[in-house]
Amino acid sequence: MKKQISFSTKGNRADLGPLTMQRMLPNRYANKVGPFVFLDYVAPAIKKTITKNGMGAHPHRGIATLTYILQGEVEHVDSAGNSGKIYSGGAQWMKAGDGIVHDENFNCDSQTDSKYIHGFQFWINLPAKNKAEKPAYIPVQANKIPQKNLPDKSGWLKVIVGNYEELSSKIPNYSRQFLYQIHLEAGKQFLIQIENKLEVAAFLITDNVMLNETTFQKNEFVGFDSNAGEIEIKNTSENAIDMMLFGGEEYTEPVVAEGPFVMNNQAEIIDAYRDFYAGKYGKINLATKI
Repeated sequence: MKKQISFSTKGNRADLGPLTMQRMLPNRYANKVGPFVFLDYVAPAIKKTITKNGMGAHPHRGIATLTYILQGEVEHVDSAGNSGKIYSGGAQWMKAGDGIVHDENFNCDSQTDSKYIHGFQFWINLPAKNKAEKPAYIPVQANKIPQKNLPDKSGWLKVIVGNYEELSSKIPNYSRQFLYQIHLEAGKQFLIQIENKLEVAAFLITDNVMLNETTFQKNEFVGFDSNAGEIEIKNTSENAIDMMLFGGEEYTEPVVAEGPFVMNNQAEIIDAYRDFYAGKYGKINLATKI
């Protein structure tokens, strides 16, 4: 049985500095998909100048942030002393835990001749028991992200978060969750089985794609029901296509989100702001500041 499609949307414009961004989650239909409570799509754009000062240091608490860069490079620095840089096809995960200040810098990939930047930023909500843990940071370069070829030379699947068959991501799981990039060659199709009680959404990166016999447009966000079933992906175009498929088990604890904090009640939000202004999240070391 095929999974039922619940909604589709193209999100809302939410530019950040020089980045052209589309906010896909939360949207008018859904506040979350499994543990994913936020998604900004960084549309492909030519980066004409190199940015050295970052996008602006800011705090987080109660979540893990995930940046996945299709093209370009992203530099990270935070108040826990972590720093790193990922390149095209890489991902970086930061557990904010009980509070952190971080900054990121988006530029074109210095390891290639491409001037494009293109990618995603997700927030993954942490269970209440993990929100008070210490921060952590994991960069994963493209060649360390598990990938497998699909049958019939139809394309490939990358496991950025979670598991797929024998593949497992390096990024920690605090619940059943997954984030895949699926690449399909022209005229090919792929069928994926989704377990019961998993919330699932797709984002179409490139040309129009048919999902369970319905055609959706480029840059469309598609939500499915949470019943067990199949998602059939067909590429009816003359070019290869790419899409993201993500979700997980329903987050059943209360969710209160305000600004950069996602907690379980309003009192914890107040505490998050108070602790930040009291300097308890620390400061970014000037020696390593972007």
